[in-house]
Amino acid sequence: MKRFVLVLFLLRTSAALAGTLRLETSADAMGSTFSLVLYGEDRRKMEAASNEVFDEVRRLDNLLSHYKPDSEWSKVNREAADHPVRVSKELFDLLGACVDYSRQSEGTFDITVGPLMKLWGFFGLAGAPRVPKPEDVAATMKQVGYQNIVLDESSGTVAFAKKGIELDPGGVGKGYAVDRAAGILRKNNISSGLVSGGGSSIYAIGTPPGESGWEIRIEDPLNRHQAAAVATLKDESLSTSGTSEKFFVAEGQTWSHIMDPRTGYPERGTLAVSVIAPRTLDSEVWAKPYFILGRQWTINHKPRDFRVFFCEEIKDKVNQPCAWLP
Repeated sequence: MKRFVLVLFLLRTSAALAGTLRLETSADAMGSTFSLVLYGEDRRKMEAASNEVFDEVRRLDNLLSHYKPDSEWSKVNREAADHPVRVSKELFDLLGACVDYSRQSEGTFDITVGPLMKLWGFFGLAGAPRVPKPEDVAATMKQVGYQNIVLDESSGTVAFAKKGIELDPGGVGKGYAVDRAAGILRKNNISSGLVSGGGSSIYAIGTPPGESGWEIRIEDPLNRHQAAAVATLKDESLSTSGTSEKFFVAEGQTWSHIMDPRTGYPERGTLAVSVIAPRTLDSEVWAKPYFILGRQWTINHKPRDFRVFFCEEIKDKVNQPCAWLP
């Protein structure tokens, strides 16, 4: 996956680093590269924690992958329209959280968006991106809607209300994995570390030695060679959704991969949204609804402990194209 938004500033060499070890490791999973930057005094302990993190990320890939036919997620997609599928409590709880996110975001976050992503060519092996015919969009919209996910807590099962529903973990998988990774590092008494899932979702534990926080450069969506902002993180996450990650140009217009599940078309007008939140699952999920619903909706609805950096196309002389929201 293309790393397009978040770049960790190089830390200055200083006396504060004396006696402190730095460990950088990475592994591929979920179609992305997961990376760790850890500081500590015991290299063996840091390496063991790092190995445990990557074992967990690979486990989650096997659980949540929609490409691997033997994953629990794939089994739900294959069978849930025919009969209720019993799933692990972990997957049941995650799907329940996704339904809650959909309700809270007025349907702009929807894990049933997979058929639309395929139609537009943004999904795996779906072919080159393309603008579909309006009648094809209308037909595909009949296969989209989180309301068709039927969760039965008493039996721990998942069912689909009709044929054609397909769950897409793309909006939650990395964020969930990053949070799990951070939990493992804390369990192993790692007090200074940065976890990155594909470069677009990260979690910062503590601070680097001699620093007040982890400084993260948020790229300008119109000029990747310069920063639009710098965020300082400590025990919190940052995720970004932007048009520069995946897009194509057709008929004189630019179409991004950020799909509005309510209309069947990619959202236009917003360039990028970065969300800082206590959990990576929250920051990853909410970056897309904020992108779709716009600046004012985000101001009115975001939790107080969220920070949001919003970039949109210039529409007037009042709002800055990129700014931290109040």
